[in-house]
Amino acid sequence: MKKTATRLADGRELLYYDSRDDAVRDAVDRRPLGATVTASEIRRDPLLGDSVAIASHRQERTYHPPADQCPLCPSRDGRLTEIPAADYEVVVFENRFPSLAGDSGRCEVVCFTSDHDVSFADLDPGRAALVLDAWTDRTAELAALPAVEQVFCFENRGEEIGVTLAHPHGQIYAYPFVTPRTERMLASAAAHAARTGGRNLFDDTVAQEYADGRRIVLDSDHWTAFVPYAAHWPYEVHLYPRRRVPDLLALDAAARTEFPQVYLELLRRFDRIFGPGRPPTPYVSAWHQAPFRHPERTEFALHLELFTIRRSPGKLKFLAGSESGMNVFINDVPPEAAARRLREAASA
Repeated sequence: MKKTATRLADGRELLYYDSRDDAVRDAVDRRPLGATVTASEIRRDPLLGDSVAIASHRQERTYHPPADQCPLCPSRDGRLTEIPAADYEVVVFENRFPSLAGDSGRCEVVCFTSDHDVSFADLDPGRAALVLDAWTDRTAELAALPAVEQVFCFENRGEEIGVTLAHPHGQIYAYPFVTPRTERMLASAAAHAARTGGRNLFDDTVAQEYADGRRIVLDSDHWTAFVPYAAHWPYEVHLYPRRRVPDLLALDAAARTEFPQVYLELLRRFDRIFGPGRPPTPYVSAWHQAPFRHPERTEFALHLELFTIRRSPGKLKFLAGSESGMNVFINDVPPEAAARRLREAASA
């Protein structure tokens, strides 16, 4: 992998990731951009104890532009975009409309390909491996920032999820605190260790799924994918490396090599679960990594959670009263049935 760092016209950092060492990335951003102005603020909720990012400047962000005005496509034919080069493999840059900025963290955009009309599932294994390298590199770089406690790499796919740019891309959030979801997992892990004489909750959870077997979706030499026993979403898969590690940086070479095939297969199954001829399945794909300085960091298990809000063809799972008001999820699709359908959707 070759990484080339440059700056956009307003001073934001942009990074090219290339599979070839001889790639030349010297294109200059010639747009007349003014300095980026952000108003991100972190406020603490005294009742729930969690944090909320207030980011009023995001009201001005680009919203569903036509394909010929996409800001994530390469700069070609006189049309200047966020990526100065006329072509690229993988690009990461600072978000012009970040939810987190300055002392409140950092937000980055990850473009998986220059091709506007594909999705992650259409990538070849080599490109998926390059994206994994980019996620890992950004995790390492952002971990070195004094204000950052946790890095979250994720992809939202589909207008139903709330995506405002159709170009295949994801995001990276560098939080200045440990996120509430991670805090809850770490607290559950600590309680489990105290109750069982030091056993690891993540290891035991994966072992229980293996023992039951009904919810296993995909099993390879170095990765395991299953629908969790208490799945929140209609179709939800958790993907774990067989060797527990706290974050992407700690993945060994064997797991990294096998990841592209496993992940691409999962994404392709998601697009097939509702039958042929159906629209692409909207999803969230989220890497859960350990906080960098948490005392129980080594007890955490890196894993990816992939889920869709589509519960059946043409029908979505909405977070209504119980979910939004009380955080009590009601799932209409039994996890065992979801796992069975995802096994049936395997590639031939």
